[in-house]
Amino acid sequence: MCGIVGAIAERDISSVLINGLKRLEYRGYDSAGVALINGHDDIERLRAKGKVANLAESLRLSPISGHLGIAHTRWATHGIPSERNAHPHLCDGSVAVVHNGIIENHQELRRQQKQVGYTFTSDTDTEVIVHQIHQEYEATADLLSAVQLAVKKFTGAYALGVVSHKEPNRLIAAREGSPLVIGLGENETFIASDVAALLAETKRFIFLEEGDIADIRKDGITLYDRQGEIVEREIKESQLAANATDLGDYPHYMLKEIHEQPRAIADTLEGRIANGRLIEQSFGPNASEVFDQTERVSIIACGTSYHAGLVAKQWLEAIADLPCSVEVASEFRYRKVVAEPNTLYVFISQSGETADTLSALRKAKTLNPLTPRGREGERGVDLTDQRNDSPQELSELSLRGATATKQSPFRNKIASPSSRNDSGTSTHTLAICNAPESSLMREASLGFLTRAGAEIGVASTKAFTTQLVSLLLLTIALGRRGGLTEAQESDLIQELNSLPRRIEEILSLDEAIKHIAEQFADKTSALFLGRGKQFPIALEGALKLKEISYIHAEAYPAGELKHGPLALVDENIPVIAVAPNCTLLDKLKSNLQEVSARGGKLIVFADKQTQWEEQEHLQVIGVESVEEAVAPITFSIPLQLLSYHVAVLKGTDVDQPRNLAKSVTVE
Repeated sequence: MCGIVGAIAERDISSVLINGLKRLEYRGYDSAGVALINGHDDIERLRAKGKVANLAESLRLSPISGHLGIAHTRWATHGIPSERNAHPHLCDGSVAVVHNGIIENHQELRRQQKQVGYTFTSDTDTEVIVHQIHQEYEATADLLSAVQLAVKKFTGAYALGVVSHKEPNRLIAAREGSPLVIGLGENETFIASDVAALLAETKRFIFLEEGDIADIRKDGITLYDRQGEIVEREIKESQLAANATDLGDYPHYMLKEIHEQPRAIADTLEGRIANGRLIEQSFGPNASEVFDQTERVSIIACGTSYHAGLVAKQWLEAIADLPCSVEVASEFRYRKVVAEPNTLYVFISQSGETADTLSALRKAKTLNPLTPRGREGERGVDLTDQRNDSPQELSELSLRGATATKQSPFRNKIASPSSRNDSGTSTHTLAICNAPESSLMREASLGFLTRAGAEIGVASTKAFTTQLVSLLLLTIALGRRGGLTEAQESDLIQELNSLPRRIEEILSLDEAIKHIAEQFADKTSALFLGRGKQFPIALEGALKLKEISYIHAEAYPAGELKHGPLALVDENIPVIAVAPNCTLLDKLKSNLQEVSARGGKLIVFADKQTQWEEQEHLQVIGVESVEEAVAPITFSIPLQLLSYHVAVLKGTDVDQPRNLAKSVTVE
């Protein structure tokens, strides 16, 4: 949520700030603003309601310039979208602040600050930040010290950029719970909430850790940790191209990203497969050891990533023979969790900075698994000396884990000391993410990068399908220990490798789906149906439609129609079903007869091999035939296209739908 850009340089950086904001607009587009320290060492500020283009126009009409400045694009949390609530916020004309995150104790701080004479001009929580820094600055006369003292009084999450006209060659950055990076140029330095903002300026970045504060001057950078000690952070070079976020010839980012899915999936598979088999170390150098010990899986995610987890649950239980639970991160983080030993906690996030998912990860790392009933006193027993494998077998296992023909004895092992993390528990965490330097990837014990590339459209497309591919690879790794044969693994790998070609063929349905979308132009509700692994795909289809077209959409398991949703069915509500060629096909057909019998209008995306015949009130779009296991991946594509074309017809903002932002870094 929200985007920050800042810079200190020898040149005028006003255009750098505006261009950076444009690249971050997917993070927030309710309002935008910029503050620059001009040639007279005064702070000049411009703010505008709406998108960055409005701010750019204001800057064209009333130019301001400077060598030091900060800028922000906002997604409203406290206070309505308006110019008065836009960042940067100023205090006494001497301190300016931009902020991502939420200050939870802002009301208490606001009362205290009013008592000592501060006046508030906005409804935001951010304004208490600039007042607090100003108050500390008055006492210390040092901007770094002021920020270090001020942040100790904040409860919540923040990424900050701070400047003062009294120190016109100094930029202070701080990070706690919200991402912030430093970009290193030639005799110039930048800050941003995402590397995408700065790719046109630099490829070298420092990723701030939790609690870090950076003192950035023209002649260098000094980093401090939360204890105030000077620290060093690794400089990393981004592999993203400067044009990675360009639209190219596409009218919208969402359509571009839908069509990028064949390449994104191929990139996700690249280097993870050898001789038709999965390379387990793709998940981390000690992944095989962790997978050997895994007896159950718990998947935690939000939104689209949660839907990917629901598909994975069925894969893990059917293929890997492992119990799996799937939870919404915003609920998991606040409820009492009974932790079972030898559980692998899997966290899924496109950005790796999703606040609820990050907090859930940190909670999971503190869990102390219960001793299994009937095994009191045995937790922590190391059974590794009970293995009877031959040296050759041990070598094969160490390469990539056991196959189903020889089930690993670790599967039934009580948590051993070697499986414990730094907190002394047997909790293992895996992040599946699209951002290699994100907090989620850094903090989990294992990580798998989806390689979807930059995804700008708020409605996730290629991030979702690459998450599904990643989760199926995880299922294969764990399935080796629970019944998956080498032949079965080979078949699954072959299906995964064929996905880019299959998806290219499905994308050729674009015109037919565009024609179907015309039926939604005057609709206000829609119903999505699926069975088995396709029910989560129906959920995802409904989410996409409501996100970008503002049509109310719900999804149900098709077998649940008779338990309530049939009451909604009439000629005015489209019913969309996904129908792969699977064991539940006949059941699904019977369910859809219930819709037809009540005059409902059905749109069925069906596997071509099912030879589903069109009837009155029943339209069929034939989808390229694939094996049942990978069908959730391919059947998500036509639903993405349908949502896109409906949104275009309805004239909504496809890439930046109202009230939503791409990276949800606040609660």
